[in-house]
Amino acid sequence: MLRLVLASRSPARLATLRAAGVEPLVRVSGVDEDAVLRDAAAQRGGLLDPVDAVLVLARAKAEEVVRALAADAAPVVGADDALLLVGCDSMLELDGEVLGKPADADDARARWHAMRGRAGVLHTGHWLVDLRSGAAAGPGAAVGGTSSTTVHFADLSDEEIDAYVATGEPLHVAGAFTVDGLGGPYVERIEGDHHGVVGISLPLLRSLLRETGVAWHELRS
Repeated sequence: MLRLVLASRSPARLATLRAAGVEPLVRVSGVDEDAVLRDAAAQRGGLLDPVDAVLVLARAKAEEVVRALAADAAPVVGADDALLLVGCDSMLELDGEVLGKPADADDARARWHAMRGRAGVLHTGHWLVDLRSGAAAGPGAAVGGTSSTTVHFADLSDEEIDAYVATGEPLHVAGAFTVDGLGGPYVERIEGDHHGVVGISLPLLRSLLRETGVAWHELRS
């Protein structure tokens, strides 16, 4: 059986895959994101644009889980199962600044004061690793890509911002908003892939799977 491992604790990514008929295994990475970005920027002469940043983090998360699976004495799947693993990371770009999860409620509130009535670009990096072996072995590819979607935010009042931040949701998501949760009413429209804003682009993932010789329907439960 062909199984997908999701290297993320995001309930939105898990729900998106499940809604598309895929029941992934979940293994969460614990990478130091700031350290990964510092190292990547240093290697590139101090320059790391948002499209690259999310891909670097998605790759780091995927590769850490690959190492954890290799060192795990207890197998996560049956002997006949074959694995593909995907890591993801999302950031909002606004005025050339890259925004991940807010540090606290005050940070989330300040973000929304800057975002309201304006548009930003939500970047989501994807890194897919082919872990199939034996009779089910694929090309052993590791491939990646970034989904970028323009998000137009409603012009929220101060009261609306305070009420949304008080729910706690903005503190746990990139850009301090969701499009599929409590933040949905505050997103007026998007230009691009809706799923990329949720956190995992299904069309991009399908494309990456095809590069490893796997058709999407092979992952459906």
